[in-house]
Amino acid sequence: MVEGVREGIHLLANRYQIGELIGRGGMADVHVGTDARLGRRIAIKLMKPALATDPAFRTRFRQEAQAAARMAHPTIVRVFDAGEETVRSANGHEVQVPFIVMEYVEGRLLKDIVAEGPIEPAEAMRITQGVLTALEYSHRAGVVHRDIKPGNVMITHTGQVKVMDFGIARAISDSSATVAQTTAILGTAQYFSPEQARGETVDARTDLYSTGVLLFELLTGRPPFRGESPVAVAYQHVSEPPVPPSTIAPAVSPALDAVVLHALAKDRFERFQTAADFRSDVEAAAEGRAPARRLPASHVGSTLFGVNPAAAAGSEAALKELASDDNDRPQRTQTRPPVAWIWAGIVLVGIVIAAVVFWVVNLTPPVVDNTQSTRIPDLVGVSYDDGAARLDELGLEVTRAEMPDDTVEAGDIVSTDPDAGISVPLDTSVTVTVSTGPQSVAVPDVVGSQVDEAWQTLTDEGFGQGQQTTDYSADVPEGAVMQADPAVDADVPVGTTIDLVVSNGLVNVPDVTGLSSADANAQLAERLQLPVTLEPDPGCTGGAVAGQNLAPGDHPQGSAITLRVCSG
Repeated sequence: MVEGVREGIHLLANRYQIGELIGRGGMADVHVGTDARLGRRIAIKLMKPALATDPAFRTRFRQEAQAAARMAHPTIVRVFDAGEETVRSANGHEVQVPFIVMEYVEGRLLKDIVAEGPIEPAEAMRITQGVLTALEYSHRAGVVHRDIKPGNVMITHTGQVKVMDFGIARAISDSSATVAQTTAILGTAQYFSPEQARGETVDARTDLYSTGVLLFELLTGRPPFRGESPVAVAYQHVSEPPVPPSTIAPAVSPALDAVVLHALAKDRFERFQTAADFRSDVEAAAEGRAPARRLPASHVGSTLFGVNPAAAAGSEAALKELASDDNDRPQRTQTRPPVAWIWAGIVLVGIVIAAVVFWVVNLTPPVVDNTQSTRIPDLVGVSYDDGAARLDELGLEVTRAEMPDDTVEAGDIVSTDPDAGISVPLDTSVTVTVSTGPQSVAVPDVVGSQVDEAWQTLTDEGFGQGQQTTDYSADVPEGAVMQADPAVDADVPVGTTIDLVVSNGLVNVPDVTGLSSADANAQLAERLQLPVTLEPDPGCTGGAVAGQNLAPGDHPQGSAITLRVCSG
């Protein structure tokens, strides 16, 4: 549905030209674009039109976009503009499409990098310091991200860390969007803080917990908590202690173990209180020093976020006890302790806790099973014909869309909109995106270029460097490319390995003795482009070549050759 809406937008806000799709998420699609007014390259995030039906989301979306636009820092992806565009969808209805115009960043998502395996501790700490620098800046500006995860961190080709999507999570969570939509925009429960899992209010320390989860995953290749469902993972965030990263990745130092476990404290007052403190301890661990010992927030009277309720209650009771004399202290009036009542209360509380835990673990989304709605099946990897037939049997309309994909075979389904598992009314139009196979590009023209320049051009275009061989050439200079395989201008998948044939700057001079002067000249002057001089030889007759001053074999291009021709 989003793709169909995008096709109806020619110039977003009469200014932004929408280009190819470069990313797809649960709540938005990201396209490369051009700012027609300033002539610069940008990234355009088109939110799902369904979000615009909620007035609370639209108001919060504008407020958060304005707050994000005020942040200008090298570690934060800039937000240039935001708004809503009224377009006509494929079914003829006018819909509102919320959009964000952002800085275009060339690089890779951190989630794609960590998917390849654990990262060296030194690099993991460097990336984490970049994320914490961004959070320190945003927290000072009063903006809490709420959705720190590898999917929201970019690493540029120069290694710069860029954090994006500030404020979007709050705009979603503060609106009346459905639980499925909120989960899609907030990311998986693997990066939830305990207070998010409990549905409590969040603050800057929530971002620091999620950063601790991110650092754990960078070091070990997996998040600290995994489960069969998001509810099970959220329960572990609330109640299960994390293991030290070194138990999974032995290369992690004890100092770095301590930093990660400090960041993953369940109690907000027990973990890092500021991004600066977190970054300072990461820097100390990177230098091989033990992190600075800080008193937990519960040991002091107040913190940046107010008084720790547990610490305040305990301190107040202790001070009253110390300050009172014997006459002020409450007198005991009961002659024997109510042991039975105490144990009955303990048992009752245990039963309630066990029931709540059982309910949370077994909580599943409600299943809508009636004749007016149906659930979208999981069709990823299924052929389009089979998938369309299944949707037709469920009473749904099918709209086909296509896009290149390096992992899904041509003709198979890449995704559906709405996503799998969502219940929708009958006759709903489902957009089925089908893979056209790997994206094809034309081999650039490198013939005639010097070989180093040719390899650089191919590498910049995303091609692999194959074999390099040499051959004779009469006119291509030494070290220049004679031909490419696959050939220039051939359409091949992105990443194809290209082989090059390079001129060695030589010609292979043949033996023309005994040939007529015309035949010898054709081979040497016309084919090899050598300057030929004919000298008469009165010692023989017949007009044939009696000798040549260059012996047969390899000679530099353009070498002069003299032929003795029988003239007696």
